[in-house]
Amino acid sequence: MSTAETLLPPGGGPAPAARAPQRAARPAPAAAPAAEPAGARADAPPARPAHPAQPAFTPWWGGLAAALAWLALGLLTWLWPNKPAGFSDWTYTGEFAALALGAAALLSVLGLAPGRAAATLRARARPAGPWLVALAGGLALWETVTAKLGALPPPFFAPPQSLIEVYVSDWARLLDSAANSLQLLAIGVALGSLTGFGVGVLIGWSRRASYWIHPVLRVLGPLPTTALLPISFYFFPSSWSTAVFLIALGTGFPVAILTWSGVAGVNRNYYDVARTLGASPWFLVLRVAIPAALPQVFVGLFMGLGHAFATLVVAEMLGVKSGLGWYLTWAQGWASYPNMYGALLLMALLFSGVITLLFLLRDRVLSWQKGVVKW
Repeated sequence: MSTAETLLPPGGGPAPAARAPQRAARPAPAAAPAAEPAGARADAPPARPAHPAQPAFTPWWGGLAAALAWLALGLLTWLWPNKPAGFSDWTYTGEFAALALGAAALLSVLGLAPGRAAATLRARARPAGPWLVALAGGLALWETVTAKLGALPPPFFAPPQSLIEVYVSDWARLLDSAANSLQLLAIGVALGSLTGFGVGVLIGWSRRASYWIHPVLRVLGPLPTTALLPISFYFFPSSWSTAVFLIALGTGFPVAILTWSGVAGVNRNYYDVARTLGASPWFLVLRVAIPAALPQVFVGLFMGLGHAFATLVVAEMLGVKSGLGWYLTWAQGWASYPNMYGALLLMALLFSGVITLLFLLRDRVLSWQKGVVKW
């Protein structure tokens, strides 16, 4: 036998290496994961640090500046003697100085206190820092030109501490006058707003109603409501009902005009889409026109409140026997100018509070338009 024959397999075929290519080696199986320690869970949350990092302490520099301003006000009031003004002295001067020094101490503590609660209070009070400085500076100037130098003659001009005496000695009459003014204002504004809103929706939706009502609004709307006082006293049985009518009239005109503008300015495509879906005319008014016009309605309410405030004070000064307007006339008649200033300050705070409540109501009602209303 030849050497080649000896290399052939018994079947006579070629060797396996010559019949097929060599197969690739299979990869080794992956090692099994290591066993978890006893008691460990795969879905367990990551471990939290025992003590979370505290935020870096940052003093409230605006509050510290306000503390210095109120400290200067307290020292000025306490250490500088008052100029004689025909009587012994302005009462409650020491109490006013103590209040200013207390405000300075409180602002100092708030500006330097560590801790998370103090940091939260500082964050909320930070925007008011410049105003706190300006308020202390204004009170210091007022105190200087009245009680210390007498540049503004008494009794027409009284220092800030005189307001404390007014609120301590005459708080009952002031509280009763404020309650009566708020009651009269609420009734008049409610009646005027509802009437103006209904009229505005009517003339904004109906062309026929707009033809007859819109010219009346354009003629009578610019007329000051206080100019109607003499004729209103003739038609109404009491000065209180006259005041309600005039406040409602002053509120209703701007609400009606702005509501009409909002309803008339709704995009017509909204109506077309709603009609395509089978909406009824009432649905178009209640669910399309009125919601789209609400921002304009609130603009009318804010404008109407300004007219209502002016009408309220004039009506109380001329006819109504209660309220802050009446209190102003009574204080002026007795030459009690500190009482008049106290009533003016209380009136400003109350009216500002009413405006703030209306802003909160607007944000609540128009929450679905968040990001669209910019005022």
